[in-house]
Amino acid sequence: MRLTFSIILWFFALTFPSLAADFGDRLAVAALERTQHTVRYDGRYQRLSYPGGDVPDDQGVCTDVVIRAYRALGVDLQVLVHEDMAANFADYPMLWGLKRPDPNIDHRRVPNLQVFFGRQGASVSKTSGPAIMAVGDVLTWMLPGNLPHTGIVVTPASASRPMQVVHNYGAGPQKTTIPDDWVQTGHYRFSVDQDGS
Repeated sequence: MRLTFSIILWFFALTFPSLAADFGDRLAVAALERTQHTVRYDGRYQRLSYPGGDVPDDQGVCTDVVIRAYRALGVDLQVLVHEDMAANFADYPMLWGLKRPDPNIDHRRVPNLQVFFGRQGASVSKTSGPAIMAVGDVLTWMLPGNLPHTGIVVTPASASRPMQVVHNYGAGPQKTTIPDDWVQTGHYRFSVDQDGS
C-alpha cells in the first residue's frame, strides 16, 4: 500500500521533530495526524480537567481539531484562552450568558478563539487575499445557517490546486477543500516559540 505525502510528512515530523521547518509546518503535521482518528461529532458541554483537559479522543467538534493540533506541539489553548479571558473577560463575546470564564468550554467556542488569536496579534489581513495563506494558518468561517467553524491550512492554494484544510465538519477530522459558499471570518497565524513565548 502506498503512503500518501501527508502520512510520510507526519511520520517524518514525529520521528525527527527538530528537523521540522517551522511552527506552522509542525502544526499542519499535527492537524494531518488528527485525520487518522475516528471522532464522533459531539459538542455538548463536559467537565474537563484543568490544565490539559480534553473531551474523550473519539469525540469532538471543529475547535477540538485546532486545540488538539496545538496541544501536540505543547501549546494548551485551554489554559491560554482561560487566562486571557480571566484578565479581559469584557473583550470576549457575551453570547452564552456567562458571568465569568469557564475553562470547560470557552476554548472550544470559535468566537472565543477568534478574539484570543486577535488579542495575541495573530490576525492576518483579510485584504491580502488567498495567496498569503500559509501552512499552519488557522481559518474561521461562518457557514450557512450562521454556524461558526474553524480549521487549519495544510495545503495553501496554488495555480494547480485549491487550498486544503483539516477540519471537523461533522464526519471527524478530514482534509478537504472549502466550499465556495463558506464565508471566511478570520485568518490567524498563531505560534509559540519553544521557550513558551
